Amino acid sequence: MEGIAIRLRDLRKSFGETTAVAGVDLEIRDGEFFSMLGPSGSGKTTVLRMIAGFESPTGGTIELAGQDVTGLAPFERDVHTVFQDYALFPHMTVEQNVAYGLKVRKVAKAERLVRARTALAEVRLEGYGNRRPAQLSGGQRQRVALARALVGRPRLLLLDEPLGALDLKLREQMQVELKALQREVGITFVFVTHDQEEALTMSDRIAVFDQGRIQQVGTPAEVYERPATPFVASFVGTSNLLAGEAAERIVGTTGTYSIRPEKIRVLKDSAETGEPDHESAAGTVAEVVYLGDSTRFLVDLDAGGRLTALQQNLETSAEDVAAYRGSRVLLQWHRRHTVHVPDPR
Repeated sequence: MEGIAIRLRDLRKSFGETTAVAGVDLEIRDGEFFSMLGPSGSGKTTVLRMIAGFESPTGGTIELAGQDVTGLAPFERDVHTVFQDYALFPHMTVEQNVAYGLKVRKVAKAERLVRARTALAEVRLEGYGNRRPAQLSGGQRQRVALARALVGRPRLLLLDEPLGALDLKLREQMQVELKALQREVGITFVFVTHDQEEALTMSDRIAVFDQGRIQQVGTPAEVYERPATPFVASFVGTSNLLAGEAAERIVGTTGTYSIRPEKIRVLKDSAETGEPDHESAAGTVAEVVYLGDSTRFLVDLDAGGRLTALQQNLETSAEDVAAYRGSRVLLQWHRRHTVHVPDPR
């Protein structure tokens, strides 16, 4: 049976009259890449800071590897935190930055040197030890911060929006590298982000936060394909929500339903008949957004409401898809992609 790296029980945090975390129960397994995803103010960073020991809970308990650490100081927890700003010492070399924590712990100089160089090799920065942080790119400084966190081999690595300061291309590259590094070292990573694509790309499991509570915990596929609440459906990726009369006319029953845009086919002739086991909805194209590799169609439905469909541009150009604007279309998707979303309790 897998060990539990982190167990949170009824974790709460208030700042005066404001409730930041409203009773979180969560278990994170040993060796897992776990992401806490949510918008600003959803409570995810506050939970991370309580795990690290930088904030004291108003109520509830925090266990790390089975030990109750709720009242322990940060340095008494086998945890390291990597922040968005990296917090490197500008007057020190890269090697000195990485070895600093070992020096504080009075590790012998020769061993510090070996371990610092090993950590730099793990993040592919061999030969950079004598440089200063100012001589490095943003991605390289991020790797130094990771090496400094890994050199002491903590049981748990907490990452607070660590890729937020990077440009898009470098950010995407670092997502792949960070996941590969986590697999290689086998340490539990807890990653805080507001970026849905980032969480889906990197995580073994994701907890989706909103208003101080966890809305859903699951694998990326579970959270994306089977959202547990309307908030998860709308926040994780792009989703269509059918409800009310429109849902009843198209799906045949009342309730709230999620259909992902990429599951929907756009047929030019709205008079075409539907296929077996498919839902169909006729409408008028209100807007067309050309994205290069794909096109987003916003379609006002005859049944009421609007659906967004995403279509790959396999054989079409910007001029081709622009001709759809204002035209009548039939939207089709397989019935299994109509996901019932429970109303929040």
